[in-house]
Amino acid sequence: MSRRLCLFFLLVTFAALLPFRSPAPFYYSKGEGWSYEPAGSTNQWIRSTAKEQLKVAQESYTNGEYHVALNASHRIIRLWPLSEYSPEAEYLAGRSLEALGMDEAAFRAYQAIVQRYPDSEHFTNVLWRQYDIANRFLGGEWTKAFGYIPFPATMDECAQYFSIIVTNGPYSEVAPYAQMKLGATREKQKNYDDAVKAYQVAADRYYNRPEIAADALFREGLAYQKEAAKAEYDQGTAGKAISAYTDFMALYPDDPRAPDAQKAIASLKAEQVAGNFKIAQFYERYKKWAGAVVYYNEVLQLDPNSPYAEPARQRIEQLKPRLQHAVD
Repeated sequence: MSRRLCLFFLLVTFAALLPFRSPAPFYYSKGEGWSYEPAGSTNQWIRSTAKEQLKVAQESYTNGEYHVALNASHRIIRLWPLSEYSPEAEYLAGRSLEALGMDEAAFRAYQAIVQRYPDSEHFTNVLWRQYDIANRFLGGEWTKAFGYIPFPATMDECAQYFSIIVTNGPYSEVAPYAQMKLGATREKQKNYDDAVKAYQVAADRYYNRPEIAADALFREGLAYQKEAAKAEYDQGTAGKAISAYTDFMALYPDDPRAPDAQKAIASLKAEQVAGNFKIAQFYERYKKWAGAVVYYNEVLQLDPNSPYAEPARQRIEQLKPRLQHAVD
């Protein structure tokens, strides 16, 4: 049983053992969960028209009465879903949920605006609010099962949030930053393959945003470098890292990270040289002379001045008679 599931059952059991009294009526809204009116309050917030109900929601939110604002907003969405006041009510519901610390439900409320009211005046602000919520989860904020039971947010969940934001508006103001965060989330997960893909999308799609494209290309090289460090003799991935860093320096020579890219390339080439020398020794150990010479030559081509270069030359000279003997 997963750790997350065990924690869930423990919390549910603990909650079930506590004495509980429902403080007031509960209200359910599809996609946003249950909300309630605080104990001691009345239904004086209820109005007979959507316009009047929205006024209550707005005033309640301004006064910090977020539960009332949420209930009033939900009532508009339930009873007058096609009214001109519904988009504003959905937005107020999201803001109220955020204020109450119910970020998952707030994200869904904002998503409802994206899907139902794409022409809303709040559309851009909604995407930024979703971005802030996703960032909070990435920063360590816990999610809440059923809106109340806390759980640590997984990196897959964080990645999904950022992906939704990008899908909502691929060329919006927030999308480039969400795409970069998607890559960062995958890096944090040590899923370097998906991190590279996210950064490549950012570099290609937002090429006209130098600050985004440059950062994406640099981080692509860094992700490749981290991936190369995970596997011995992974020459292909190291080569991709070198290629990404080289493109970065060619396209953005004045970027302050250019010296770091140059150092990374030098380090990666040193690792490639050492790796090729070890492979050559492996082939030589098993008397695969031709294979050994190929990799010793690769050492010389990568860096003729490395500490491995002179030993590689010597081994090539010593192996030549054996190669000629094998041909004869």
